[in-house]
Amino acid sequence: MNQSKCRVCRGPAVIDLPRHNANFCAEHLQQLCRRQVEKAIHDHDMLSPDDRILVAVSGGKDSLAVWDLLAELGYRADGLYIGLGIGTYSDTSGQYAQAFADERELELITIDLRETYGYDIPTASKATGRVPCSACGLSKRHLFDRAALDGGYDVVVTGHNLDDEAAVLFGNTLRWDIDYLARQLPVLPAAEGFPKKVKPLVRLTERETAAWCIVRGIDYLLDECPMAHGNRHLAYKEALNAVEARSPGSKAAFYHGFIERMAPLLADRVDAGVELHRCESCGSPTTGDVCAFCRVVATASTHDPVPVEVVLNKAARKAYLAQMQEIS
Repeated sequence: MNQSKCRVCRGPAVIDLPRHNANFCAEHLQQLCRRQVEKAIHDHDMLSPDDRILVAVSGGKDSLAVWDLLAELGYRADGLYIGLGIGTYSDTSGQYAQAFADERELELITIDLRETYGYDIPTASKATGRVPCSACGLSKRHLFDRAALDGGYDVVVTGHNLDDEAAVLFGNTLRWDIDYLARQLPVLPAAEGFPKKVKPLVRLTERETAAWCIVRGIDYLLDECPMAHGNRHLAYKEALNAVEARSPGSKAAFYHGFIERMAPLLADRVDAGVELHRCESCGSPTTGDVCAFCRVVATASTHDPVPVEVVLNKAARKAYLAQMQEIS
């Protein structure tokens, strides 16, 4: 059996990347990842050397990879982990995030939803009727924004990679959701009540960030969130993976083509005609009197705690019924 060779040094390769039509050894894989992140940061004016950066950390490969890459590139970056109360999944993810920070002497801020706001994601989903991913996303976005503004950070970094962004773009395009398409950018500038948000991994795939973690010796949570079962986002990823397997580079062409050629045509749709007020409860920008996060807190914090299994069973039933409808 022939050992594949690194395209750069001709040494033994550790990974093949069909979209680059190349194999790479550990050293030159890291070089590739660093260059791709540097290019994303430069091309989209994401960060400056003096920025105080807050990284949204989950304990998974992408958030730990982007935090590690930023530290490698000389940026000052702290992490923020939110304990979502999703059973043992949350307990384990928090342990990975803390271990990563401790090993590298990095600052990790932790917020526990149950301790601080009186609810967790399973309870919020049951109490509000929202699907778990909706309650989760709303909570995380609000808390990342608040922590960044209150802590004096210049920018929030998330670990969204090329696969994530291409899948979201695919879903928004299937529905022709113009308002969401207009906001699907690698950078969202700071605005009144909102910090700047950036995605430095948009030029790297999930497989590439996983490989970065492996060659760097980063332990990360392998499991997907159990409450994401049936999420359409995962189905969109599977569909794009099938296209990518037959035509390597398709995802990058799809996403970056949109950013370069279509997104500028939608620029005037970003928050067009949206009038924002200050939330009567927390002061955050909102279209109504009270923001969605404070409404969730008001409803979920007074609800009896809901075990994660209850919501998982409900999600499984809904997924099964949806499959039966498709078959019939």
